[in-house]
Amino acid sequence: MTDTLADIDLPAPGGRLVDLPFTPVRIAVLTVSDTRDEESDTSGKILGDRIVEAGHLPVLRDIVPDDVEAIRARVRRWIADGAVDAIITTGGTGLTGRDVTPEALEPLFDKRIDGFSVIFHQVSYQTVGLSTLQSRATAGLIDGVFVFCLPGSNGAVRDGWDKVIRWQLDSRHKPCNMVELMPRLLEQ
Repeated sequence: MTDTLADIDLPAPGGRLVDLPFTPVRIAVLTVSDTRDEESDTSGKILGDRIVEAGHLPVLRDIVPDDVEAIRARVRRWIADGAVDAIITTGGTGLTGRDVTPEALEPLFDKRIDGFSVIFHQVSYQTVGLSTLQSRATAGLIDGVFVFCLPGSNGAVRDGWDKVIRWQLDSRHKPCNMVELMPRLLEQ
């Protein structure tokens, strides 16, 4: 392997891109909000644009209200359709009464990706300081599909994608990445 892509400055210590084929991932974006519509969904648009820029396939995008059953139903349907490898939600991870994304999705996780929350908060702290405490960003696997739950702010979406998710969904990222695990996620 040749580090011909080593000129890309990765935000994670020890991370590097190596000269391997890129494997596009099929990614869905779900905005959780009672107030946003297609036009005002800036965080969903940021994610969609960045997914395309990274070379991935943006297969689905939608908005659902801050409602446990609505969130679960959409995620379950997308996973059952078999058209996605990863889902990124934005919104509903805060502390208010209507913020229910973790309550909706964590019970569906077959496996929790505990390190995601830890790393997200480290990255977020560099941007917003102690305000990162107000986020309950989380991630896990549901039936072999990666699910990342980000806060709804544009800054949090940028931090989550640009500094964490993007690199783990890049098949060229070493020493390891989540894409190389995909064929084995459902093994018994």
